[in-house]
Amino acid sequence: MTKPMLVIGNKNYSSWSLRPWLAMRVAGIEFDEKLIEFGDFGQDWVDAITKFSPTKKVPLLIDGEIKVWESLAILEYIADKYPEKKLWPADNAARAMARSVAAEMHAGFTNLRNHMPMNIRASHPGVNLDKPGVMDDINRITAIWNECRSKYGAGGDFLFGQFSNADAMFAPIVSRLTTHAVPVDAVSRAYMDAVQALPAMIEWSDAGRSEKAIVAMDEI
Repeated sequence: MTKPMLVIGNKNYSSWSLRPWLAMRVAGIEFDEKLIEFGDFGQDWVDAITKFSPTKKVPLLIDGEIKVWESLAILEYIADKYPEKKLWPADNAARAMARSVAAEMHAGFTNLRNHMPMNIRASHPGVNLDKPGVMDDINRITAIWNECRSKYGAGGDFLFGQFSNADAMFAPIVSRLTTHAVPVDAVSRAYMDAVQALPAMIEWSDAGRSEKAIVAMDEI
């Protein structure tokens, strides 16, 4: 049986690629990986990504004749295809909450995204925390983490106890807050430590730190 292929960008920078990659790794879903470096987003990038993605963006999951793009859509697809992996919580209320916060993450927090791009190699303690809306985004994110852990976190160290797609969606935020050494409450710190301790997260981060390519827009 042919394994699905996940097309991703640079591990140092590509927050969107990290999400499905991490979920599939943690869940033990076998897949092939195709990394296309962002570079300068010139013609080489366009030529390379056009061979795979209809949107000319990453990530993209190719499963036989099926193509799935957008991180959240890929997470939904793998949850449907591999129900035994339990990538959404089994409880209806918890699952509704998990899907809601995952969608909020997918659509929102643009101030944090713009001023704190994912850059695993970098260390920017406190940089850009004073930019408009950044702390509002961070406060909302940590409030989500606290609510999920309080209501549904029993039985594990993640938002809904065991690792789920919701954790995959928030993993790049964990990386960003780590790069910027953002002070957070104890519950959020424990959650961030749990995400960073995942063997798959360590694998991704180590690979990101070893990359040499520079993407100017993600360097601050």
